Amino acid sequence: MAEPLLALENVRAGYGETVVLEAVTLRLAAGESVSLIGRNGVGKSSLLATIMGLTTLHGGVIGLAGADIGNAPTHRRSAAGLGYVPQEREVFPSLTVQENLDVARRPGAWTRARVFELFPQLAARRGHRGSQLSGGEQQMLAIGRALVGNPRLLLMDEPSEGLAPVIVDELERAAAALKRESGMAIILVEQHIRFALDFADRCIVMNRGRVAFDGAGAALRDDDALRGYMGLTARGR
Repeated sequence: MAEPLLALENVRAGYGETVVLEAVTLRLAAGESVSLIGRNGVGKSSLLATIMGLTTLHGGVIGLAGADIGNAPTHRRSAAGLGYVPQEREVFPSLTVQENLDVARRPGAWTRARVFELFPQLAARRGHRGSQLSGGEQQMLAIGRALVGNPRLLLMDEPSEGLAPVIVDELERAAAALKRESGMAIILVEQHIRFALDFADRCIVMNRGRVAFDGAGAALRDDDALRGYMGLTARGR
């Protein structure tokens, strides 16, 4: 069996002394896409932050392509092949779209031109500063900035949050294109359940800091089944 690209074994992590994730174990193959869903506050964003080294690791192992990165600083994880699109987007407000992309660029297939092909709206705004962009444009830029780092694994945290439906549709299109054409592995955290289930065949449901379900997303298309895995009461009960 091929070695997984990402391997978490019994990971316990949180913020300072507060533990948010408990005994999280998962594996992700190279090129595989996974959707990560669950209620607010169950540890989805904390899991991505832990993979990136932005939380306190209290126990367990985090491996990337066979190397233990559990104690590696964030910039070394990025250099090793992790790309991160944070929930807050965190584009540089005083830099132009082009400059935001250039500052994160590493050699590889993803270039500024390719990002502009994925997001034509950004190409039209290439000379505008980050502070002059709409929320949807900032999200596109945050994704583009992660892509030009040419990661092996892309972590996207709630890319559709707070955006108009037409922009969510555009992000769904882009996410589908990345899954289909990029060859990189992707973990998508997403509150829009339809978006999440349509994006990836495999879905992970988190509840109270633990993995409650890891399997085919088709099993979650029944509403009562999904609510049960998310720790909610089924409708009418």
